[in-house]
Amino acid sequence: MKRAAIAIGMVLGAVWAVAIVLLPLRLGLPFVPPALAIPAAFLIPGIVMAMMIGVLAARRFFNADLIDGSAAITGTRVDIDERVLLNTVEQMVLALLIWPFIGFNLGGVSILALGVGMAVARLIYWVGYHVSPPLRSLGFAASFYPTLFGAFWAVWIWIN
Repeated sequence: MKRAAIAIGMVLGAVWAVAIVLLPLRLGLPFVPPALAIPAAFLIPGIVMAMMIGVLAARRFFNADLIDGSAAITGTRVDIDERVLLNTVEQMVLALLIWPFIGFNLGGVSILALGVGMAVARLIYWVGYHVSPPLRSLGFAASFYPTLFGAFWAVWIWIN
């Protein structure tokens, strides 16, 4: 059952990735210079990440056992929030390294779509992890796959 839920999340994440990367290219949206779009693209996922940090800080502040920075008990809400935040940092670092290349090859609108998509996917990941850990697969895939697919598509455009 867990593997099926994870596999469904991965497939839906792949569909999401193709839509996030290709749809902005097909809609004929106005040109946005990559130099303007790149910083803006990180704003919304940055706000989501700030929310994660704030919620985690509040959980620690109001827990006498954790206020001094002690390790959270595995499976608790604090532990899950820490895992979500760590994975979000990993995803954002990857995005910081790859999205500029995507933006300069596919255009600024593509980067803006990646930013909005990342924010939504990270929220899905966060909620999914709290509901049932296998449900986080959709949020993970919808965060990770668009960056990879966008990079491959940008390389394809760049070399052709």
